[in-house]
Amino acid sequence: MTKSPLLPIFLIVLVDILGYTIILPLLPFYAERLGASPFVVGTLISTYAICQLVAGPVLGSMSDHMGRRPLLIVSQIGTLIGFLILSQATVLWVIFLSRIIDGLTAGNLSLAQAYIVDVTEPQNRAKSFGIIGIAFGVGFLIGPAISGFLAGYGYAYPIYAAAMLSFTSICCTWALLPQARPAASSGDSGPGGRRLGLLEWSSYLEYFRRPELRELLTSFFLFALCFSGFVSGFALFAQRRFFWNGHAFGAKEVGYLFAFSGFLGVILQGGLIGRLVKWLGEPKLVKSGFLAAAIGYGSLAVIYRIPALLATSAIATYGTGVLRPAVTSLITQKASKREQGVVLGLTQSLTSIAQILAPVLSGFLIDRGWLAAWAMFPATIAFCGFLISSHATSMRTAEVRD
Repeated sequence: MTKSPLLPIFLIVLVDILGYTIILPLLPFYAERLGASPFVVGTLISTYAICQLVAGPVLGSMSDHMGRRPLLIVSQIGTLIGFLILSQATVLWVIFLSRIIDGLTAGNLSLAQAYIVDVTEPQNRAKSFGIIGIAFGVGFLIGPAISGFLAGYGYAYPIYAAAMLSFTSICCTWALLPQARPAASSGDSGPGGRRLGLLEWSSYLEYFRRPELRELLTSFFLFALCFSGFVSGFALFAQRRFFWNGHAFGAKEVGYLFAFSGFLGVILQGGLIGRLVKWLGEPKLVKSGFLAAAIGYGSLAVIYRIPALLATSAIATYGTGVLRPAVTSLITQKASKREQGVVLGLTQSLTSIAQILAPVLSGFLIDRGWLAAWAMFPATIAFCGFLISSHATSMRTAEVRD
């Protein structure tokens, strides 16, 4: 058994993210091959998010009583079953079934976060949570590249790879992760992100009643909405807009482009973000992130060449790459230590809502051939975030002067 549970947690999260990012660029093409329209593809992606939103708090509550490790294994087994069903799908409803099963058991990340809370002291948690950020960065670099490479041999191969990684994750949890007693329920759930139940939204409203938190939570939701709109719709948008070596973009090309964005994200998270925070400060960094995202996404409406696509992807990657950590940091600064778990849980729920709404709208626009309108959808959301963050910065400046 390892002395520290953080290494197995890193491996578990990394393997899970790899599985997710392998499926990410492939799923729209896989569903389309079985007759799905872009709107149905958007509904498919939203179905997973709906199931996750419903089941996430339930899994978290069960883990408080039964322990993180058993529920983490259950969650991973659900993901594996979903991948295996997906690999054998020959009709569209089977793909929906696979995503429903995966969504209803999708608690890997939240349970891993809660486990870190259980095994670390409060003063060490922020540093410990950095391992999840590293796992995300590496996963979004390697996963899409694996998907793009294997998709050249057939759509089933990336899914088999994701299933194998999911099985590996189960083995890592079973063999390497020691059982931990859930942290005492003292109202301070720490940065693990305690999520209230689906019917407890009134408890979340109190945070939106606070002006300083309302603007930040709104900014986080706008970030999640524009990013989800891009990620869920880009594959089918690119298929209709871009060509490589005489053929339309497919899972291979989309996978490589996502890997390119992941590579830039690793560079950004690997040291640049800290320097940018010291140089600009987090409020200005949020403004620059929203503006870059608006420019990057909006440019997709008018470009047709691969070099321009790479340039706009780099701009958009900077925007989304700085937004999540900067906005999340500001939110935690405005919440007391006792409230941080619930507030971070709220950001997870806002992300799920964005992942429900954005794919449906993206699919609707692409289904009708409104490609420029699809590009302007996340760009407009990002620009709204820029306006809100600019207003918040102006208000803070005025308060300092007064």
